This record gives sequence, C-alpha cells and structure tokens, in this order.
Amino acid sequence: MLKEYRTARELVGPLMLVEGTSGVKYGELVEIEVGEGDIRRGRVLEADRDKALVQLFEGSADINLGRVKIRFLGRSLELPVSPDLLGRVFDGLGRPRDKGPAIVPEKRLDINGSPINPYARDYPSEFIQTGISAIDGLNTLVRGQKLPIFSGAGLPHARLAAQIARQARVLGAEEKFAVVFAAMGITFEEADYFISDFRRTGAIERAVLFINLANDPAIERIATPRMALTAAEYLAFEQDMHVLVILTDMTNYAEALREVSAARKEVPGRRGYPGYLYTDLATIYERAGRIKGRKGSITQIPILSMPEDDKTHPIPDLTGYITEGQIILSRELHRRGIYPPIDVLPSLSRLKDKGIGPGKTREDHADTMNQLFAAYARGKEAKELAVILGEAALSETDRIFARFAEAFEDRYVRQGEEEDRSIETTLNLGWELLALLPRAELKRVRESFIEKYYPGEKRVAG
Repeated sequence: MLKEYRTARELVGPLMLVEGTSGVKYGELVEIEVGEGDIRRGRVLEADRDKALVQLFEGSADINLGRVKIRFLGRSLELPVSPDLLGRVFDGLGRPRDKGPAIVPEKRLDINGSPINPYARDYPSEFIQTGISAIDGLNTLVRGQKLPIFSGAGLPHARLAAQIARQARVLGAEEKFAVVFAAMGITFEEADYFISDFRRTGAIERAVLFINLANDPAIERIATPRMALTAAEYLAFEQDMHVLVILTDMTNYAEALREVSAARKEVPGRRGYPGYLYTDLATIYERAGRIKGRKGSITQIPILSMPEDDKTHPIPDLTGYITEGQIILSRELHRRGIYPPIDVLPSLSRLKDKGIGPGKTREDHADTMNQLFAAYARGKEAKELAVILGEAALSETDRIFARFAEAFEDRYVRQGEEEDRSIETTLNLGWELLALLPRAELKRVRESFIEKYYPGEKRVAG
C-alpha cells in the first residue's frame, strides 16, 4: 500500500515542495490527486532528508495545496514497449494520441536508459541512404552516428526531417529498418503535417512518433526525447532493427530545460541556460551507437534551429562538441528557392570516410566527393571575386569553375521534396558535373576512375 502525503507546502510554477517525506528517491514518479478523479503526474527533482521537490508533468493551475494528496510510486518514468510500437503515434509521455489502444507491454523500460559501456561500443561503419544527394554524396550518414542538422527560423527543416524519415534506408534487403520520430514544442499545424505525411506515404508502418505540442507542459518536453530513445533502444537491441532517431527541435527542448532551471532558482550559465546543459544534451546524444554482438543500431539526426542563425549560441555550440559533425542549412540558398538548402562547404560528417567505398557505396565515392567539394569551393571563390572585380577580371578557368558552382547548386544540391535518389544516381550525377570541368583539373580523382566513369568532354554554355 502506497503511503499518502497531505503535506504540500509550496507551489512555484511546475514545482511543488512536499514536507514530512521518508524514503523518497531522485527521479521517482509521483501521483498528485488535486480533486475528485483529477490525478496529475510528476517526478522527484530533489530529495533532502524529509523534503521532496516534485516537478509536475501537467499544469499546476487550480491546485489547492490544502486538498492535495501526494503518492510516491517507488519507480521512475517508464515506457511500455512491444513490437506493436511500430505504426503508432504517442504524446511526449508515451500515451497514445492516435486514438488507438494502449500498448500491451512485453516490459516497461526506464526512460533514462542504461549507460553503454564504452568498451562494448562498436565503431560506426555502414552507410545509411537518405536519398538526398548533398548528404549521401558529400556528408554521408553512417549507421550508429549522431549527425545534427543546424537550421534557423523559417528554414524548411521540418520538410527535410519528414523527407529523411520517409526515404532513409540501409542497403541490403534482409536488414530490418525503423524510424523513431520525436517532435518537441511544435505547433498543431506542424504535428498534423508530420503525422499526415507519414500516413500518406506509408512510412508510418515502420515508424514510431512521439509528438509534444507547444502548449504542452515544459516537463513533458524534457521527457519526449528520452521516451523516443527508449523505444529506439528496444527496437534496436532487443528486436535487432536498425533505427534512425530524428529529434526536432532540440532548441525547444533546451528552452524547456532553461524554464525549469529558472523555476528551481538555479544559478544560470551562458545566456541563462543551466550550467549542466552540456551534460544533459550528452545524456541524449550518447544513446546513439552500435553494441558489439548486437545486430541492431541507433543512428541520430537531432535538428536544432539556431537563434539568430548564430553557430556560437550555446545549443549548437555544445551539440557540435558531442556529435560527429553537422549539416548546416543556408538562408541564402533558401532565398534563391533551392531545396534542400544544404550549405555544403561548412557542413561536415566526421565519419563519412568509414561508410563509403567498395561494398558500401561505390569504389569512386571518396575521390568524387573530394573533387566535387574542392571544385565547388573554388567556384564559390571565383563568384565572390567576380562580384568585387567583375567577371572580366576572371581567367577562363575561373569562369568555368564559377559556372560549375552554379550548376552544382542547381542540379546536385537542389532536388524535389519527393525525389528519392539512390547512391548510384547521386554518384553518376557527380560525374556528369565533373565533366563540365577540364579533364586536367580533376586532380583529386584517380586516373583509373576517370577512365571508368568520366562521361566525356563537355562545357557549360557561357
């Protein structure tokens, strides 16, 4: 029989102080009965002698401290799991929001997960195809990697997230693949877009969605990515699936963390975020990876919108320290109508070399990637020079590279929202673009690959 307390003494925002407690543990789940049949949930944030600080998941409005009954449940927040998770839509606390039945669980898992022994980790080394050339060809996603997308307000990261979730796959017919999609602090319209897009394309059949709306409590937002990663760990390490976890938007998550920290009157760090923001983000990002002896894997794509497009803001800054690279969206490309507006030059996948080559993508992938990157960088420089000095000041070779950069953005970076390119299509497109350059300029590609794949001499019209 659970002991019931009626000793709530103080209520500040989502926090409630309970006195006279005994045996209460950090992270323990709490039931708060605020009226006849009105039961709200929370968890213990701090336990000190006979006092417990409880964080409410639902709102704290209309709570009369004199009538509140509090029960500590002796367990932390858990997610019921079974293979029936696939095809379902849940809220940020793991409750069905698709009008489907509750999950009949095989087991209940603590949403904080179990730390992976670093010695047991296996190195990411297999290719994941997203169907997007600017990622697959130049900033390859590798199974077990965490590769964030840095976006900004008004940029189409939601559309890009939906497209990746739709198209992502591991090559090999026998591999089981699933997508776990967690959205935090989004509007009702965005939630409707994601859910209807998954259903329209049939991607819902291999996906699990966790949706937290902007008007949901901040504490639920903090639980949402952990719910999603718990589902991913079950599918990956107990059902032997390769799972892609997409988390959007991590900025909303960090804002919720700041809100709760302020309510606790903690000493703020950079820009008001709690000093433990780095540690907290690491508890999410480090749940990606592969484990030796297990078939499954977890790959993460966290999406965050940089406030004022500032890469030095604490959220993208700390995320960059923990993850293995970043895909950066460009406002300039977006203004010019290029979708997806991926800014190739500052983007980076630190593990791309591990997931490409013979038996993974194609033998010429590394060479063409390096050559395309170098040629595009030179073309951008030539275009900038032309703005300052005029095109007449450029050499003929520089003009060719400038036109190459335009063709690269228009044909390689730009692609349709429903366009799913195979890695072969992406690599062949790269060769078509390299054919726009003089053959003597292909200094980063082996001669044997030029003989095998080079389409022939072509020139861009002036």
